[in-house]
Amino acid sequence: MENLLRPVIVVGGSVVLTVLVGWATDRLLSKADLRHPETPLWGLLRRGRIPYQLVLCAALLRGSYDAAQLLEDHRTGIGQFLTLVLIGSAAWLVIRIAAAIVETSYSRYARVHRDPARVRRVRTQVSLIMRVVAAVVGVVAAASMLLTFPAMRAAGASLLASAGILGIVAGVAAQSTLSNMFAGFQIAFGDMVRIGDTVVVDGEWGTVEEITLTFLTVRTWDERRITMPVSYFTSKPFENWSRGTPQMTGIVYWHVDHAAPVEAMREKLRDILRECPAWDGRACGLDVTDTTPNTMQVRALVTAKDADDIWTVRVRVREEMIRWLSKEHPYALPRVNTADAALPPGRRLPGQSHSPDGAARRVHEPPRTAR
Repeated sequence: MENLLRPVIVVGGSVVLTVLVGWATDRLLSKADLRHPETPLWGLLRRGRIPYQLVLCAALLRGSYDAAQLLEDHRTGIGQFLTLVLIGSAAWLVIRIAAAIVETSYSRYARVHRDPARVRRVRTQVSLIMRVVAAVVGVVAAASMLLTFPAMRAAGASLLASAGILGIVAGVAAQSTLSNMFAGFQIAFGDMVRIGDTVVVDGEWGTVEEITLTFLTVRTWDERRITMPVSYFTSKPFENWSRGTPQMTGIVYWHVDHAAPVEAMREKLRDILRECPAWDGRACGLDVTDTTPNTMQVRALVTAKDADDIWTVRVRVREEMIRWLSKEHPYALPRVNTADAALPPGRRLPGQSHSPDGAARRVHEPPRTAR
């Protein structure tokens, strides 16, 4: 009876104690979250309740397993397994706690500072810092797990002796990966591009959606995702429309007839912009910028507070102006001139005769009959 009750008491007591302590801790964090709504720290710490309970359970079982006298033939293997679970769950818990602290700091910073560009920069830095912390903790946990095996401890000396050569070989083999990692740090702390920035890369317009240590994802206007190495942004030029102030100036072109009412088009442009909520009211203008033998080019300048609004303004102005010209001034639209050419005095085309006033007139020959 004693041999049966001892394992049940030890294992069951460890599990019950883990559940009770985890439940009590979660209740305390929940009350603290309700008591302090100005900070999300306590609510974020509740995300770590699963690794927290795993750490408690693994530690209790690892410490009391010898007293349970259960499966003594496999004591070494079970103890090794519990140690690995304890190390892995502890690393998971550390990552969750670090993420809660970093996210809380970012939330406080975002509430205090109203500058969107500065907030996006801090968000980019925070995301990369969290990835670095997770990578470091993961590497340390994996190394700790490997060192629990006697064979790995015996090979430690030889590994350290060959670390220099292996480092050189790994550096040469992973040259592109390392360059991307350093480029990721340069982007994060050099404030070149941030999460949420509007950029143009390789002719594609989109918004930076994710930045890691090795790659960057751009979400295009048609919801495609372009993934490229971060080293691209440190070695090639690109357009960042969110750099500095987000205000932008847009251009709209029309090709119209030479008889188009330019002054009336200026007045219509002002009317269109007054009814467009996306226009920020900073500036507007309309000028003739070029001419061709058949048309002239008219350019309108409009402004908006950001890239999304400038697209809306340009589309609205282009559509409304074309509709107004078609309805009120159809003669102003481009046309193909099919009138007879005016010839110099004294010249005529075949089949033409000159009238007394000098104008060229076509002579109509009688039709030929077939023989």
